[in-house]
Amino acid sequence: MIQESTAVHPPIIENIPEELTERPQWVCWRLEERDGTQTKVLYIPGTPTRAKSNDLMTWRTFSEALAAYASPKQPAYDGIGYVFGPCPFAGIDLDDCRDPDTGDVAAFARAILDEVPEGYVEASPSGTGIHVILRGTVRGGGVKKDGIEMYSRGHYFTVTGHALGAS
Repeated sequence: MIQESTAVHPPIIENIPEELTERPQWVCWRLEERDGTQTKVLYIPGTPTRAKSNDLMTWRTFSEALAAYASPKQPAYDGIGYVFGPCPFAGIDLDDCRDPDTGDVAAFARAILDEVPEGYVEASPSGTGIHVILRGTVRGGGVKKDGIEMYSRGHYFTVTGHALGAS
């Protein structure tokens, strides 16, 4: 298993697809300790109030999330995120599958990426995981199986803009 880093790199904004940035489904997130583990907690951009992945009233535009993330004012955030909700997008979350130093991808993740016809593929904040955002839906809104997670509603992905090459 690859060790997770606690370092968070700023998002590379120009790599984030416009079809995502034009949707008002953005939040900010902050690393917080919960039960001895670092977790990424959602916040309504520009506020100290937690956002909810199942409440569109707590989501904001990409511009609002980015401005709140970049602001030197408190509260400070560690990144931005995209919430899957009423939209044509789904996400695949592949954890512990990438070496952040070499970029090498584990065979199980490579096999999944090879099956993805089109989509936006990026490294997770730790660099050890991969997020794929593509057009589609997931039956029931989400599924977790064998360390692979897929969602099309009621969940969010951190978005780093650290795009990976074509699958």
